[in-house]
Amino acid sequence: MNRHHPIVELALREWLLTGALAALAACSLHLGRAPHLTRADLLPLGLLLALFIAVRGLERSGLLYRIGQHLEQGGWLSVKLVSATFLLSMVVTIDVSLVIMIPLALKLDIREREPLAILVALSAHLGAAFTPFGTPQNLFIFSHYGLNPAEFLRTIAPFSFGLLGLLVTIALRLRTHSQGSPTRDIPPLRPGRALVYSLLLGWVVLCVLRLLPPWLALAVLAYPLCCDRPGLKVDYGLLATFLCFIGLAEEMRQVLATDLRDATEHIFVLSAITSQFISNVPTTLLLSPFTDQWRALLWGTNVGGFGSLMAAMANLITYRLYVTHCEDSGWGGAGFVLRFVLAGYLMFFAGIGLYELMGIS
Repeated sequence: MNRHHPIVELALREWLLTGALAALAACSLHLGRAPHLTRADLLPLGLLLALFIAVRGLERSGLLYRIGQHLEQGGWLSVKLVSATFLLSMVVTIDVSLVIMIPLALKLDIREREPLAILVALSAHLGAAFTPFGTPQNLFIFSHYGLNPAEFLRTIAPFSFGLLGLLVTIALRLRTHSQGSPTRDIPPLRPGRALVYSLLLGWVVLCVLRLLPPWLALAVLAYPLCCDRPGLKVDYGLLATFLCFIGLAEEMRQVLATDLRDATEHIFVLSAITSQFISNVPTTLLLSPFTDQWRALLWGTNVGGFGSLMAAMANLITYRLYVTHCEDSGWGGAGFVLRFVLAGYLMFFAGIGLYELMGIS
C-alpha cells in the first residue's frame, strides 16, 4: 500500500488546522501584515489548555467511566445528558461544559454516542446563551451596553428555552442501545488521582468565572509536570487551530470593518451570517461600535454560533473532542463534521424562525 510522507499524513489528519493556516497566510499576505494578538486574545488558549489537562486527568482516573456507567442505568439517558449539559453550561460557561460532557457522552457503552454528543454540544450552546457570563459574546454585550440582568434574561430566555424544547423532543426520540462489549477497556478507578484532578478542575472553573485571576488557571500544569507526565498529553492540535482562528478573525475584522457603517440596518441577520465566517465573538466586537440594537446583536451572535465549525470556538472544541476520543473517526472525523454542521444549521434556521416569530427589535 502506498504511504504518504509523514508531513502529508499530518496535514491530511489535521485538515482543519491546515486549512486555518492556509487561510491565515492568505489574509496576511492580502493585508500585508501579521495579525496583532493581545494578551486578552491569548487568554482563552491558556484556559483551554488548563481545562484539557484537568479533564484528561479525570478520564485517566477512571472517574468519567464510572459516571457514564451510572448514567447508563435506567431510562431517559439522552434527556438526562441534554438537560444536565444545559444546566451546567449556565453555571460554568460553554467551553467548560463541553470539555466535561462531550468526553462523558463518548465514554458511554452505547451505539448512539455520536448523535448524543451532537445533542450535548447543541444543548451547551443554549444553556450558556441564557446567562450574561455563559459565553464571551454575552459577557461583552452585557457590559458594553450596561444592561440590567433581568432585562438580559427576559430577552434571551425564548431562545434558550424555546430551542431546548426542540432538543428535548429529539432526545426523547433517540433510543439508546447498549453496545454490550464485554471487552470494553475500562481503566481502574484511582480515587487519589480523581480527587486531585477534580480539585484542579474546580480551580480552573473559578478562573474561567473570574473569581480568581484567569491566568492562575495555568497553575494546574504544576501537578502533571511534577507527578503525572502522561497527563500533559492533550490535544495541542486544537490549541494550534484555535490560535490560527483567533489570528484569522482579527485579519477578517480588518477586511470587513470599512464596509460595515452602512450595513447595520438588519443587525440580527448580519451578525448571524457574519458569525459563520469569523465566529460569533469577533462578530460581536466588530458590530457593537456601529449599533445600539443590543437585542438583535445578542440573538444574532447566539443563533450564529450554530452552523459552521468556525461559527463558534465551541464548535471547534466539539469536533476535536470527538476526533480525540473516537479512534475509528476516519478521515479526520469528516462524517461527524457533516452531521454536526447539518444539525447546527437546523438549529440556526430554527433560531431565525423563532426570532422572527417573537418580533424582537
